[in-house]
Amino acid sequence: MRSPFLARFRGLAAGHPAVAIEDDQGSRSFSALYEGALRAREALCSGTTSLEGRRVAILLPPGAAWVEAFLGIVAGGGVAVPLSPLYPPAELSWFAADAGADTAIVAAELDERASLLAAGRRILRPEDLLAASPSEPAAIAAIAPTDTALLLYTSGTTGKPKGARITHENLAVQGELLRAAWGYRDDDALLHALPLHHLHGLGISLLTTLLAGARARMLPRFEARRVWEALAGGGITVWMAVPTMYQKLLEAFDAEGPATQARWAAGARGLRLATSGSAALPVTLAARWRALSGAIPLERFGMTEIGVGMSNPLDPEARRAGSVGPALPTVSARIVDDAGADLEAGPGELYIRGPSVFPGYWQREEATAAAFADGWFKTGDVAERTPDGYVRLLGRTSVDILKSGGYKLSALEIEEALRDHDAIAEIAVVGVPDETWGDRVVAVVVPVSGRDVECSEELLRAWARERLAVYKVPRQVIVVASLPRNALGKVVKPELMKAIVAGALR
Repeated sequence: MRSPFLARFRGLAAGHPAVAIEDDQGSRSFSALYEGALRAREALCSGTTSLEGRRVAILLPPGAAWVEAFLGIVAGGGVAVPLSPLYPPAELSWFAADAGADTAIVAAELDERASLLAAGRRILRPEDLLAASPSEPAAIAAIAPTDTALLLYTSGTTGKPKGARITHENLAVQGELLRAAWGYRDDDALLHALPLHHLHGLGISLLTTLLAGARARMLPRFEARRVWEALAGGGITVWMAVPTMYQKLLEAFDAEGPATQARWAAGARGLRLATSGSAALPVTLAARWRALSGAIPLERFGMTEIGVGMSNPLDPEARRAGSVGPALPTVSARIVDDAGADLEAGPGELYIRGPSVFPGYWQREEATAAAFADGWFKTGDVAERTPDGYVRLLGRTSVDILKSGGYKLSALEIEEALRDHDAIAEIAVVGVPDETWGDRVVAVVVPVSGRDVECSEELLRAWARERLAVYKVPRQVIVVASLPRNALGKVVKPELMKAIVAGALR
């Protein structure tokens, strides 16, 4: 078998009878999961030997059936296109059309949402996939490591989303890198509550766990209380999340009485590993989680296009809050100036190269060419590096690096300073076009609820002046009830900027 990704699953199915997936419907062993994948493959191929690179959309709730559908597509030589059950009908239809998917696997309860997606496409149910007889034809062995296994669409915070082509080799390399870096064992158990249409939830969290021969307990969605109860129930050793999840977990924790807090904190201390990714983890959140669990979450740097390129060490004492750690083995990293020349420490744009980096975007040749420089992927993140190799992200070149009054500012640095104020629950700093300043620095804040603390613009700007250089102090503070976020909890800053410019926020 030439695909290292499928070869690993085949080996686990043959020699690892342990449970692979637990969900609200039951559990699947590795052998049952692989058999289900082979059944799905047969149903999808419909008598042909291979899907031959055809794109197949997946619109199912998280669980064992989702994983079997995904593996069946990949084992059939097809390309999986995961879609979010939260997308509206028009958006689902756009993604499927852009991918050129001629088939979709849809749960019956999502039919209304899939109304436009279904037009002109073959629709299969999860039960259709299980009705076929399992077989492992020779065609599986012909799948090459460089064949595309997955199309994952970027979050689209700037412009239309692009489908990143993830290969069989990309998935296998990423799984092995993280298994080694994070000390994965086959007796680990992951509590999974991330969306599966992003690399964080699918590749970094779920597939890393399964490729290590470990177990995944899959929740249908993130609910803070349910996560806490699952942790308190014992047996969970790994938890992966985005910063917003940690914020919601701590809010739920604070709302409980001492007895429940003690039980939940014991569950957090039972974790061998808790990670945070997809956005910068505020230092204040890291400190609070350490107070509960004994260690700050392990921060790392990953993107749809590169997988995880950097990670803090597994040893909690070697982790650094606010840092994403050094580069992983097989990953090379550069920090360059605006002309592409190397910088020793930065700040500058972070470039990445290695076998986990994707080959390009689906049917976007110009975007692919623009994303690389001499074989290095241009991440669009501004970073600085310490002499011992630890990297700190300062923000995205597009939205987090502001040019105001002749100064280059990090929105993340300003956010971190203001987040320490007792009145602020959430904050996003953006730059709004301004004739005088270039970028007018605006802080959009969500106040803490249920606490008698003033949250006015005058007070917060005065407070910021005591902690930041005068040119970094926001020139405007806007108080709102909530911040716009995408499916992974990232604040969609372009939406905030548009609302401010339009006068909808003031």
